[in-house]
Amino acid sequence: MLSNGASPPSTAEPFWFCLKAQPKREHLAATGLRKQFNVTCFAPRLRARKLTRRGAVWFIEAMFPCYFFAQFDYLNQRRAVEHAPGVRGLVQFGDRLATIDAATIDGLRRRMQADEIVTIDPELKVGQEVQIAHGPLQGLEVLVTQLLPASERVRVLLEFLGRSVQMEVSKTTLIQRRLPAIS
Repeated sequence: MLSNGASPPSTAEPFWFCLKAQPKREHLAATGLRKQFNVTCFAPRLRARKLTRRGAVWFIEAMFPCYFFAQFDYLNQRRAVEHAPGVRGLVQFGDRLATIDAATIDGLRRRMQADEIVTIDPELKVGQEVQIAHGPLQGLEVLVTQLLPASERVRVLLEFLGRSVQMEVSKTTLIQRRLPAIS
């Protein structure tokens, strides 16, 4: 048993551990560990459009808020990792440390783009309800009735003043009502 109450992994080989980070500082803590202690880290992030007052804006957020993963030799590097800037500690379940197998980390990494980011920009589909993100009709919900791929536009059905009106709008002015779940 160690002084912090956690049982170490049975071998000295590096394991992937789940670390708790300060809010909105996951990727900064991972970058610090990489540079300062040469620790292999993985802090996946999501890039998605959200509707704001100024229209649709791209945001980048942690895939696992307040958590990231690091691979290191527990017996030799634990103290340095736990006390690194932005790290709040190792995730534990009772006296058991949270470890992740390398195959799971590799599976997540294969879905990532550069800088450990995955972009969520799902394709619009006929019959899908979306919102107009900016312009004079901002915030109105419309129904996609036809995709016009050559011009990067879509035809939508808008309920306006008690009647249905079809209009063409740019795909970039539309945003999905909520983000889809990642599979």
